[in-house]
Amino acid sequence: MSEQFDSQIQPCPVTSTEQIPLTNDFTQLIATPVTAPTIKIPVVLAEPTLQIVVESDITLTPAATEIKRVKKHVFLNQVKLVPVNFARIAGTDYFRVTRAKLFVAGHIRKNIEYASSACSGALRDRIADVPFSGFTDLTFPQTIGGSTPILGISEFAEANFLNEATQMDARLDKAFFQNLVKYNEQPFGELVAANFFELDFSPIMAAPECTFSTLREKIVLELTVKVLQVQQIRLGAGSSVVTPVLPGLTPPVSPPGNPTPPSEFC
Repeated sequence: MSEQFDSQIQPCPVTSTEQIPLTNDFTQLIATPVTAPTIKIPVVLAEPTLQIVVESDITLTPAATEIKRVKKHVFLNQVKLVPVNFARIAGTDYFRVTRAKLFVAGHIRKNIEYASSACSGALRDRIADVPFSGFTDLTFPQTIGGSTPILGISEFAEANFLNEATQMDARLDKAFFQNLVKYNEQPFGELVAANFFELDFSPIMAAPECTFSTLREKIVLELTVKVLQVQQIRLGAGSSVVTPVLPGLTPPVSPPGNPTPPSEFC
């Protein structure tokens, strides 16, 4: 009996290292009071849920007799915001976006497990990417007093001169140019959730124990995304978005009855 026990395969030895206990001391923190600090953080502009409807045919090789399980995930290739309507921020040369088109594109990754015609064969696996794309209309702000995308429009100006000798024609060899280029934070998207409603079937109904090689799927995808933009926020009571006033040839528009242009947009 002992010889039989010795002939059995024993577990392989594993090298281990004993860890040395480390001390853990409290780190004292000292707060510096700030009345109204200005921070730069991503601001949520919208969080829409888009309904996407797709239909596709997937070929199964070898042919299937039964679908066992289908797992799905969403991969986004783009979430792009295209502004189409603006309102000037009073006292600045910046604009807030009041309406925009949101373009979304990506694909649904499907992992299909199915049984083949073999009586005791292993489960087969088929991975397919189902593309989708589309757009939706967004209005801002989404809620009363909510955030909106903020963009600075670049400015170009040109001045031309008379011929000082005749005062009757233009000087084509003399001009003044001014360019103000504003570099904006690009609005971007984040994937939040995906809810799938799916019907899978063979276009030609197969009898029991018979095979089918095409799987037709109809998917309704409810896709939730966040649309964000990095903005400057002044903290404190009644936090507000801070926008700069840049020197340009076009003066900022002041609200009626307010001779001092404000530098913030709430």
